[in-house]
Amino acid sequence: MIGLKIPKDIANDVRKSLLKNSLINLDFKIEREKDYVIIPLLNEPKMDLFSEICQDKCEIIDTDFEMQKRSPRSLKEYLEGKIDPKKIEEIRGSFDIIGDIVILEIPEDLDEYKHLIGEAALKFTGRKAVFKKQSEIKGIIRTRDLEHIAGEDISETVHQEFGCKLMLDVKKVYFSPRLATERKRVADQVQDGEIIVDMFAGVAPFPVLIAKNHNVKIYAIDINNDAYEYIKRNMELNKVSDKIIPISGDVREVLGDKNIRADRIIMNLPGTAYEFLDSAIETVNEGGIVHYYEFSDDFQKPVERIKIAAYPRKIEVLGKRKVRSRSPGMWHMGIDARIF
Repeated sequence: MIGLKIPKDIANDVRKSLLKNSLINLDFKIEREKDYVIIPLLNEPKMDLFSEICQDKCEIIDTDFEMQKRSPRSLKEYLEGKIDPKKIEEIRGSFDIIGDIVILEIPEDLDEYKHLIGEAALKFTGRKAVFKKQSEIKGIIRTRDLEHIAGEDISETVHQEFGCKLMLDVKKVYFSPRLATERKRVADQVQDGEIIVDMFAGVAPFPVLIAKNHNVKIYAIDINNDAYEYIKRNMELNKVSDKIIPISGDVREVLGDKNIRADRIIMNLPGTAYEFLDSAIETVNEGGIVHYYEFSDDFQKPVERIKIAAYPRKIEVLGKRKVRSRSPGMWHMGIDARIF
């Protein structure tokens, strides 16, 4: 097959140009010969592409190349030849990786292949355990049914993001690794000295990240007692026990009983957070900020909810964004509002 023979001292510049023009055959290895390298080509390039770099030092030759040994680049590639290609297309290309655990969504008509798919996910990700989603998030403690399909039957793990370690059991608590960027975005807005309430803290990914980077006081509240226990473990794991106050219970009752006032409130419970907006408004200080989340098809609905809950107080919308897609036309929306 054809290759481009190039002096080593200009090989990198020529290689970049070849890649830019999609001319390199990536199934074969680049060969080395004394002071030259030989790059395998898909087809013969126009030499004027490299004339300025090569200066008549490059040469098209016919030679043999060694095949490139590469691992499959996707879960679907691992399954090629094992499942009907049409069936493979039904498998979602994305999945959640939480610490050493993979959580897959497998269509019902592929259930007979679930263990094969699980083994492929195990090899592709290099994790320890694979689970299949059996239900949506449900109940006030926000958990989902999971079925173990490959690897070790372990559901407790330690997940890491932005320098934080988060211990959790995927069967007992809710956690989404897909919200890492959103957590970082909120944490970056915090100022030292703030009092913060995370109304639906889960295992405390927001509080831990904030406390690791700021001198603050954070109330981490959750009604799921398992989540409460993991909040305490994660405080110790990240050495932020002096900044976070873990509380187990219904957030309405907690805020009322303890008469808490806050400069910033996090409301990441997009399905039902609107039911607690009145409690958030009562708790936030003058000029304080509410980070409110809701599943919606537009920004108007969540903004109007905040305005109605805040009345007669005024609000200023500081930011609004689509955090991630939930379903076609429906988004996990995030609204940042200052309450006056």
